[in-house]
Amino acid sequence: MAEATNPVPVAEPAAAEKTMAVKAAPTGKRKQRVGEVVSNKMTKTIVVRVERRFPHPQFKKIITSYKKFYAHDEKAEAKVGDTVRIEESRPLSKLKRWRLVEVVERGVSATAVAA
Repeated sequence: MAEATNPVPVAEPAAAEKTMAVKAAPTGKRKQRVGEVVSNKMTKTIVVRVERRFPHPQFKKIITSYKKFYAHDEKAEAKVGDTVRIEESRPLSKLKRWRLVEVVERGVSATAVAA
């Protein structure tokens, strides 16, 4: 009987190790938002205005609300008017919790309008 019970505990830790290896992989995804750059006057920082449309809870009219996010732009590639994708990150400063992922669409530059 002792021989029959020994293989069972040996097999269980191996199974537990396999499940622990699977659980160690990152499970959550970081939030992403798409918005328009409204300011790039700070060094390596852009301000992105994100639009959110939702029905009013009681009256069901579609409401548009905006929120501004401060995002880290390491290469200073985003300009005012560009549509960009930002992603959640660790806190980088007092206000910055997002970083620039990509410039989705270039906006109309001020020099092109004046010409």
